[in-house]
Order: sequence, then structure tokens, then C-alpha cells
Amino acid sequence: MCGICGVLGIERSELGEALTRRMMDALRHRGPDEDGLLVAPSAALGMRRLSIIDLPGGHQPIFNETGNVGIVFNGEIYNFRELRKRLEGLGHSFRTNSDTEVIVHAYEEWGEQCVRELRGMFAFAIWDARSSGATGDNARHARIFLARDRMGIKPLYYAFADGALLFASEVRALIASGRVAPNVDPYSLEAYLLFGSVAEPSTLVQGVFSLPPGHSLTMFADTPVPKPAPKCYWDFADAALQKDGPSPKDMREAAKQLRRLLEETVSDHLISDVPLGVFLSSGLDSTALVALASRSQSDLHTFTVVFPEQRFSEATISRETAKHFKTRHQEVLLTPEQLLDQVDDAVGALDQPTMDGLNTYFVSRAAHQAGLKVALSGLGSDEIFGGYSTFTSAPRASVVAGLGRWIPGPFRRLSAALATRIAPGDAVRKAAATWKSPTDFPHAYFFTRLLYTPARVDRLLAPYFESPAYAESAESSWRLRMREIARQAYRLDSFTAISCLELQFYMLNTLLRDTDVTSMANSLEVRVPFLDHKLVEFVARLPKEVKYRPDMPKSLLVEAMGDLLPEDVVGLPKRTFTLPWDVWLRGPLGVQLSQNLANLTPPLLRYMNQRAVRGSWQNFVTGHTNWSRPWSIFVLNRWVARHLSGSPATQSSTAAAARPAAVATSAANPRS
Repeated sequence: MCGICGVLGIERSELGEALTRRMMDALRHRGPDEDGLLVAPSAALGMRRLSIIDLPGGHQPIFNETGNVGIVFNGEIYNFRELRKRLEGLGHSFRTNSDTEVIVHAYEEWGEQCVRELRGMFAFAIWDARSSGATGDNARHARIFLARDRMGIKPLYYAFADGALLFASEVRALIASGRVAPNVDPYSLEAYLLFGSVAEPSTLVQGVFSLPPGHSLTMFADTPVPKPAPKCYWDFADAALQKDGPSPKDMREAAKQLRRLLEETVSDHLISDVPLGVFLSSGLDSTALVALASRSQSDLHTFTVVFPEQRFSEATISRETAKHFKTRHQEVLLTPEQLLDQVDDAVGALDQPTMDGLNTYFVSRAAHQAGLKVALSGLGSDEIFGGYSTFTSAPRASVVAGLGRWIPGPFRRLSAALATRIAPGDAVRKAAATWKSPTDFPHAYFFTRLLYTPARVDRLLAPYFESPAYAESAESSWRLRMREIARQAYRLDSFTAISCLELQFYMLNTLLRDTDVTSMANSLEVRVPFLDHKLVEFVARLPKEVKYRPDMPKSLLVEAMGDLLPEDVVGLPKRTFTLPWDVWLRGPLGVQLSQNLANLTPPLLRYMNQRAVRGSWQNFVTGHTNWSRPWSIFVLNRWVARHLSGSPATQSSTAAAARPAAVATSAANPRS
């Protein structure tokens, strides 16, 4: 696990090294243990390492036998031992016991198709100088291969600037290079206000994009570098519709198969040469992980965030669960005073703004302070087993949107306005928005995930979004991606369609991104067994009636794991883990928030309406909206002030690295 970065198509090797060192320094928190650097004509690749597997031998970059294929890698490959045996049988020689080296030889053997063999979470860059002979200026015609895992667990961002390609594990590292201007992207700002996080592949920084999950990117080291489009190697709908053997005839048979797959997956995710723990809540998902992990992992650590406000706290049930499975349990008490004192650090940990994520920051910090480097999380279970209310609300929204398409616009607008006046709650606003403008989004599901309605976003972003410049602009990349996700969903049954949308929208844009950056800010690797692609594909391929019962959320998981779980957990209704924001924002934290919202930072003032922003806070104070709306703007304002208000870093060769990196001076002779 680490942070990776690099540049391709740079004019001079020494400049490429300087840019990459600046990005490496910005990624230090992701890999405090060591660093490494590959420098070649027209390119440089860097990394910061958090040592998890093969502590003495997993130094990066790692090369093949002849030194003309090298890699920098962020993630974990859980089937690396099986792949190593296959590759050794095909004649490959290994110098380390790391999973990183397996990717190098897999790429040698299968080329770009190697990603199909990998089971895990990953983002990597491979430098391939074989086709050019890898010497002198000929190495300029070598190529680089970027790839990201199927579910998007590990991030990878890129930008084209001054004829060069830059890539990194975090947006902030690209800004730190000095080649990427720290400018707000107004179209991504629109997505943030609509959904509470920036929608991929866009980012809040103009010109910076995320490589989509299940995609790769191949470029040659020319100057200037060409701009190819990302290439898809995994599609959720294609995987879900692929029939692989006979389907289970009922839920009981499916549960037996799921149980075996869960046991295998959790066992794989426990592979580590360093201490490991589990984030434990009162819910079914994390309890199932503890139940399985505790059977093979002695002295298992568990962590729970608790609050003084008992109605929000999950302390009692998680404490009983830890006692039941004999784990070493730690409760992380978080008070409003502590949050007020540490909010700057928590927001500073974010690579992009989000209305969520601070809970993971605090539990990750506690795990790090306890000496852990790895933790398991129950993320993904709600998305594949149907734990969210969207599995029922999205089909209802589809009915409303479908009817709305047949009703004249004036009547829809009038009736929507009357509904919000009679019952001015957030749920009514979402339903009214669905009815009023059913074609705003390519699938009705997106209305159920709204933070602000489109009409409210128009007010927040006026007058900029009323300008001719906006009206004449091309469709944003996040809307194009949204349309592609909806296309996949329409190919699937109603239950699996919501899984498809949740995994590739809310999970990707909010939960996974927040978990990655807030945990890595504390030098902690978080693993997500429920998002193992084999497990996701297995559940996605099951018929709806085999994995879903309307009377019991996540019924298939309960059927598979019920004999191991405490009865208190199985019968507990679904609850969303969140901090007591509604209470805390009516105290000193709210005073700080209101003062912040009254003074938007200059980059935001260019696009946002200050009066509408203040109105958002007043709506919360008067009880007309919930805490998430003003809080989301508070985080946005703090984040932009911290990262996008200053001038870009100078482009000098004196990088601000605290200690020298291990340098491979050329792809042809990596150990020279």
C-alpha cells in the first residue's frame, strides 16, 4: 500500500525527477516507511510505501528479470501466491515475496490483459521499455500502462499539462507538482452541491480527472504526450449478465455458496505481515467480518467510534459483539469539543471535499495510534445485499418520473411548488424535483441521492450558471459517466440495477474516496472484503428472488451468516452510522460554521451566491432542512481555501523532499 505518482512526456529527465519528487513529498502520509523513484528519458515514476507484505523485499519500483519493465503500485493483490505459482511454471523468476512483483511478470506474460487476472484493490503504473531497446533516446518511445481496480477502491488521477501527462494517487499531489493550476472546476462544483461529493471522473480541480474503475490507460513516452481515452476492461452489467454455471435454485442454496465465498475472501484479506484490526459497528456487515476473521486471527483488534449522545452511539451492541468474539476492543470517544478542536485536521485530510468521511478519519487515527497498519471495513455489503432504502425508494421514484414525462410541464411545476409549501421537508423536495423535472438525470435513482435539488443548486450557483458561457458549454464528464452507469442499470433486474448504481455512484464517489484518503492520512490501509470482485459478481448474477426478501434487508447475508452472529445484531434494524451533527451544529461548532459560511473564499465567490449560502444555514436553524446541506458548504469552503486559493508551486528543480528517494536511473539499468 502506498501513494504513486509520475510524469510522462517531459522535456528533460532532471525536470521530470523534480516534478515527481514534489508529488512524492505531497504523498508522504500515504507511505511513511520508504520511497522510490524511477527516472528514464521523458519520464519519471515515484512512490511512497506503507510496508504491509514482504517488509524487507517489497521495495519499489520493482522490475522484471532484465530491468526493462518496472512498476510503482498502490494496493493489495490477494491472489498473488496463486499467480506466482502459475508464472513460475511459465518460466518467470522472482527475487522477492511481494505481490507487487507478481504484477510485473503478469504484465510480461499477458500484456494489458493482466488486469483480468488480478484479484484485489490496485492502482499502478508500469514502465515498459522493451519495444524500444530501452537505451538512450530510444527509451522515449517506451510506453506507460496505468490501471485501476474494478470497483475503484484505490484512486488514480491524471492531468495533461504543457504537453506532459502527470498522474498521482491524490489530486493534491498533482497540484503540488507545480504543473497543474489550482483552479475550481465549476461543473464539478455543480455535482458536489447536487450529491455531496464530486462525481467521477471529474474532480474539483479543472483539468484533473480520475481514471474510472475497471479502466486502463496506455501512452507512449513522446513529447508532447498524446491524449488517449481510458479503455474499459470490466463492466458491471456485462459481469452480472454472464452466466457461469448453474444458478442456485433457492436462497438456502445460494447462502451456502455465499458462505464459502465469504470465508475464502475474508481469509485472503487477512494476509498481512503487520498487525490488523476491524472497524466494528452495531451492524450486520462489520459483525460478519469479525465473526469470520476471529476464527482464523487470534488477538483480533476491533474499533468503534462512540459519542456522549447515547441515541447516536453504537457502543453497547459493538461492546457485546467484541465480548462474544473475544476481540481486543477499543472505543474511540468523540465529543463535540474534540471535533471543534480537530476539524481543521480532519478537513485537511480530505483530497476532495465531501459531506461525509470524518467518522472514518477519527477511527483510522485511533487504529494507527494503537499500532495497526491494516483494518477491515464492512463497506460494500449494503450495496450488493440491498441494505439501503434506495432499493425501495428508487423504484418508486422511477414511477413518479415515468408519470411526470406524460404530464405537461406547467402543471408539474405548479403541483411541485404546492407540495413543497405544504410539506417543506427534504424528502418532499426530492420527490417534487423528480416530478417537476424527470429528465434532469438519466435514471430516477439519482434523485434519491440528492443533497440539494437542481433548483436549489441553480440558486446557489447563480448568476454564473445563468451565463451564456455555461449554457454553451459541452456536457461535463461526470454527466457522461452518469449516463453510462444508467445504461448499464437498465440492462438489469430492478434489484441488481440499484446495486449497479450504488456501487458506481454513491459508493465510488463518497464512501470509497473518503475511506481511502482519511485512512491514508493516518497511514492506515483499509481493506473491503465485500467489494472483492468475485463476491460482487456472484451476488450480481443471482436471480432477484434468490437474494432478496422484502421483509428482511440483506436477507441473503443473514441466511449465509446467521449461525455465527449474535441474535441482537441479526434482528437490529438498519441504521446509518453518522456523527450527531444535528445536535453538535446547534452549539459552538455551529457558531464556527455560520461565521465560515458568511465569508466564502474568493475562488467560490466567483461561482456561488453568498446570499443563497447564508439561506442554507438559516433553513437548518429553522428546521426546514437537515445538517448535511450547510455542513457540505462549510467543508467545501474550508477545502478550497486550503488547496485552491494560493498560487501553484514553483517549477524549480529543488524539490521539497525531506530525504532522498531510491533512484533507478533508467529503465534499462534499474540498479545502476
